[in-house]
Amino acid sequence: MKIGEVIRKYRKQKELTQEEMAKLLGVTAPAVNKWENGNTMPDITLLAPIARLLDVSLNELLSFQNELSAQEIQELTLKAEQIFETQSFDDAYAWVKKQIETYPNCDSLIYCLSLTLESKRFALQTSDNSKYDSFLLGCCERLLSSNDDNFKTAAAGSLYNYYLGKEQYEKAGEYLRFFSTQSLEGKRKQAVLYEKTGETEKAYKEYEEILMSSSQLLSLVFGSLFNLKCKEQDTELAKYYTEKRKLLAELFETGEYSVIAADLELAQFEKDRDKTILCVDKMLKSLDSITGFTAAPLFSHMTFKKADPEFADKMLISMISSFKSEKDFDYMENDPRWNELLNI
Repeated sequence: MKIGEVIRKYRKQKELTQEEMAKLLGVTAPAVNKWENGNTMPDITLLAPIARLLDVSLNELLSFQNELSAQEIQELTLKAEQIFETQSFDDAYAWVKKQIETYPNCDSLIYCLSLTLESKRFALQTSDNSKYDSFLLGCCERLLSSNDDNFKTAAAGSLYNYYLGKEQYEKAGEYLRFFSTQSLEGKRKQAVLYEKTGETEKAYKEYEEILMSSSQLLSLVFGSLFNLKCKEQDTELAKYYTEKRKLLAELFETGEYSVIAADLELAQFEKDRDKTILCVDKMLKSLDSITGFTAAPLFSHMTFKKADPEFADKMLISMISSFKSEKDFDYMENDPRWNELLNI
């Protein structure tokens, strides 16, 4: 980012037009336009007034290279590693600080160098780790305004952990807003806070919701892996993923139905008529187990909506209709057992 781009960025943040900025600086609007388009540079005597007007430091205003290439960032990070190994910790810290001051808007560099500093101060067991807290916290606060969500959440996580360790739980909780409400890590951090502040029931509920969401996600992932192996006609690994899905259902107590459903998909892939009949028969007889997880100790602190008394009957009709119309069961079409089973 060149100086003109820096001026444009902060002028717009201040909600100033080029004309308004020019008037406040005692220059013409075309002059401001030329700065922003990179055609000319502001006179050196105007740099301080521009910085004051835009509420930025001269250092930031003059950061012609706010962004670095990935290679440049990697080289600076490697150099930081070398300096920490060959020079005193304070000298290395001063070097890191200088690089970040030189490129104050390069989020990638701030993230990489602050991470290096954080890891080295513990690995090298410096005499007073806390003396670097202020600088590292400042780096994290900067990254909270990053356009990169990865940097933003990483910084929020570091700040959360810092204040959690200091037992400043209210302050730690402020950083949870940077995590999506659907984020499992955000929910885990919230659960830890509940635990620390004695809100045990809420902590249980959060942890159990994480387990529930994780089980559903893992089931979908194993199902996708199974489907990939089916497309590749890899029977051995298709069976392998089926066993994993069944173990997952048992681990999270999602009921016998989930276990049978996994076996049925394998039977479909193998076009195994006997196994298909066995699985479908079991599934139709085990519909009540679909909601069995609601009574599992694993989810005892969660509240579930009561099932419709007619749920099982409705599900039975729906499943039979699905089995009849599903093209993947074409191989069962002329099997009398199949027709008998679906005409219950």
